[in-house]
Amino acid sequence: MATYAIGDIQGCFGALQRLLARIEFDPASDRLWVVGDLVNRGPESLKVLRLLRDFGSAATVVLGNHDLYLLMVAAGYKRRDNDDTLYQVLEAEDRQALLGWLASRPLVYVEAEHVLVHAGLLPGWTVARAKALSDEVAAALAGPEARQFLLNLAGNKPERWSESLRGWDRLRTIVNACTRMRFCTADGRMVLQAKGSPDQAPRGTMPWFMVPDRLSRTHTVLCGHWSALGFYRAPGLIALDSGCVWGGKLTALRVEDGEVFQVSA
Repeated sequence: MATYAIGDIQGCFGALQRLLARIEFDPASDRLWVVGDLVNRGPESLKVLRLLRDFGSAATVVLGNHDLYLLMVAAGYKRRDNDDTLYQVLEAEDRQALLGWLASRPLVYVEAEHVLVHAGLLPGWTVARAKALSDEVAAALAGPEARQFLLNLAGNKPERWSESLRGWDRLRTIVNACTRMRFCTADGRMVLQAKGSPDQAPRGTMPWFMVPDRLSRTHTVLCGHWSALGFYRAPGLIALDSGCVWGGKLTALRVEDGEVFQVSA
């Protein structure tokens, strides 16, 4: 039995198939940890969703920003991106089952000394706090106001976390940190528009994982979201987005021994 953490797939079903063949993945005995962004921009989001859903308990998936965007669009969010490739999912006969499965995925998954999250954790959050906040979002997605939550999710404000936040502002800040953040200040103000490499950090900011004394250093965080960073490994961090949808590679890391497997886009 082995556990493989996989970076952003984004509808690249062919690359996913080749990577699973490369690692000889067996859903009867192995496990996948997928860091989110299953869908969008790539050509076969529908096949990716069906495959991972059908793996059942063999696949642990956390939500990425593109996955949440799909749920927003399905809920009636009208401002569509020019490179949106979600039409196959939205027109599928099993659309509702797939969307329901996706909406039931968490933002944060914790197992032993590892944490799975799409983008990152704010420096002032312990792993336990991040998991509790993830549970708040999961409850909102499963609750009677889920559609209203999704229609109020877009936006970059508030930029900072505060325990006093309530309502949509609170949930939006949790989601933005876990699924969109790359850079932040030492005291946790997010700069969500910045998308470049770490050496292009806006003045006064740094990659979230480089903030001194961040409270999640107790665990190894496995994440994606940052194709300009690429595959990156440092103490307490493994970043897995190697830009498959942009012509790069799709990456898997075997958690037990740290061996890396990659296939070209």
